[in-house]
Amino acid sequence: MNANLSPLALFSLACAVCAAAILVGYLVLRPPIDGHTKVWLLLGLGVFPILAALSGNVEGYETTRKRTFCASCHVMSPETSDSDNLHGTSLSSRHGRNALFGPENCYVCHEDYGMYGTVITKLGGLKHVWMYYRYYRNVSAQDAKKTIALYKPYPNDNCMQCHSTTLDLWKAVPDHKSALEAVRADRVSCASSGCHGFAHPNARPESP
Repeated sequence: MNANLSPLALFSLACAVCAAAILVGYLVLRPPIDGHTKVWLLLGLGVFPILAALSGNVEGYETTRKRTFCASCHVMSPETSDSDNLHGTSLSSRHGRNALFGPENCYVCHEDYGMYGTVITKLGGLKHVWMYYRYYRNVSAQDAKKTIALYKPYPNDNCMQCHSTTLDLWKAVPDHKSALEAVRADRVSCASSGCHGFAHPNARPESP
């Protein structure tokens, strides 16, 4: 068994194995339907499958937050390699080294915030899966980066979840102070060539 499996994943697998063992045992032995058999069937048909489904869904959700999951699609290798660069100066590299969320920086930075943010993000992820298998599965990373782009401009709100723009330390930077209202209104992007630079400069197509 994979030594890298988390405790929750092992628990989910154990529940699934227990459910399968109970059902196979019942089908092979065909015991009379008495009180003990009903209890075992309740465990095999109800308790263990429900526990496996619940823990499996939570584990799946947590797995999709990790940068290693994002890197499982080869066309994302320029972006994830940029984030993995321990000595890089790009926004993605610097956020990838953040001890609070570094291994999950793809999800944290691209997640839609708000009441339904998680649902919207996951639905967008399903679209990514569709696009990958429909268009990009057999495309090289170098060719893919010429056409892969954000669906919409990157919102400063995502940056301001951590960088609130209200602290004196932030306002002490002259460019921050002069562009404060424009940044808050999304008229000036934090991740632009005129500010902090593109988040994934090494993943962008080369200029002609």
